[in-house]
Amino acid sequence: MTAIQANGLYKIFGRRPRRGVAMLEAGASRDDLRQEGLTAAVIDASFDVNPGEIFVVMGLSGSGKSTLIRMVNGLWDATAGDLEIYGEKLTKTSDANLRRIRREKVSMVFQHFALLPHRTVGENAAYGLEIRGVNRTDREAKAREALSMVGLDGWGGMLPGELSGGMRQRVGLARALAAGTDILLMDEAFSALDPLIKRDMQDQLVDLQRRLEKTILFITHDLNEAMRLGDRIAMMRDGRIEQIGTAEEILNNPANDYVAQFTQDVDRTRVLTAAHIAEQPATVLGAEQGPRAAHKLLRESHAPWLVVLRRDRTPAGVLWEDDVAHAVRDDQTALPWSDTHEMPVVAHDTPIADLFGQAAQHLSPLIVVDDDGRFLGVIPRVTLLTAVGRMSPDTPDTSEPTEAATQQIEGPEGADA
Repeated sequence: MTAIQANGLYKIFGRRPRRGVAMLEAGASRDDLRQEGLTAAVIDASFDVNPGEIFVVMGLSGSGKSTLIRMVNGLWDATAGDLEIYGEKLTKTSDANLRRIRREKVSMVFQHFALLPHRTVGENAAYGLEIRGVNRTDREAKAREALSMVGLDGWGGMLPGELSGGMRQRVGLARALAAGTDILLMDEAFSALDPLIKRDMQDQLVDLQRRLEKTILFITHDLNEAMRLGDRIAMMRDGRIEQIGTAEEILNNPANDYVAQFTQDVDRTRVLTAAHIAEQPATVLGAEQGPRAAHKLLRESHAPWLVVLRRDRTPAGVLWEDDVAHAVRDDQTALPWSDTHEMPVVAHDTPIADLFGQAAQHLSPLIVVDDDGRFLGVIPRVTLLTAVGRMSPDTPDTSEPTEAATQQIEGPEGADA
């Protein structure tokens, strides 16, 4: 079941807001509504958020993103459209049912912490459970567990004023985790933090998500943050959703000129990963095959090396032409793939920017594997350099890397790749 589902959501502020919806559906603009004393904050927004997904809504000030999250939290009613949380309608439901859904299924992490200054860190973390009526022993235990998750083990007796900004935001996150809801709503949660603390909180959120698999609706105006955190991203402008997609889809296939212009300065090497540039080799060698089979494959493929795979598709090694030639010449029955060369293996989700170190240290291509260690493809040096060249708006799209780029990755000796 979809965790959050929105269909044709509108939020119009002012008198007779339904008239504003009718005007927009008839083709009127936001400016037309302003002349009537109406403000169109969200216009015909449709999206769904899957369980366990980080769904980021990204937009500049005035785009409607904060209004949207307040509608999901039930703080503001939709003027028109439908909104469901795990199949239960938030729109057109009773106040009592809305409060129940919010208590049981949704927790909020605010931009400015929203901590109670006269209560301890532990009491703040347990506050949502207290409101729900959980007994003191249980809520304190859950609060301690949540504080430990965010790196604040032992800080429960302190007051919020004794903590740094980053630590206070961790308390806000712990409060949401302690509530035990499936859905976390995070409204510009890290925007008030210094850059280094912000990065640390992003890392912690990603780590927590791997372990807890919460459903997170994250609001931000920071495109790099959106690209880093989001499984999918909704780009908003002037109340409308311009595009929904993964970071890669938005970067590589922008829906319109606005999205393309907005993303043109993104460092793609920090967003795109090894899996996006990995290629399939012409052929691979089974770990049980011998020198003459390897020699035949090299001759037919005209490749300088072979990737050796075990039966379960995990990589076992890399063989070069000289290895095979020596084995054939000496009439060996087995190939020395296990100890001849180091094999640089990288995970499929490794950012491209992090591949250069390994590529510079090894002649062999980078071997890309999935989460289970199974072979996905290879990244030869020339592929890495060409891909980076194509990502730069100032670099022409050429099929061969430049001399300067080659020297940068290979060093002054220009080792043969």
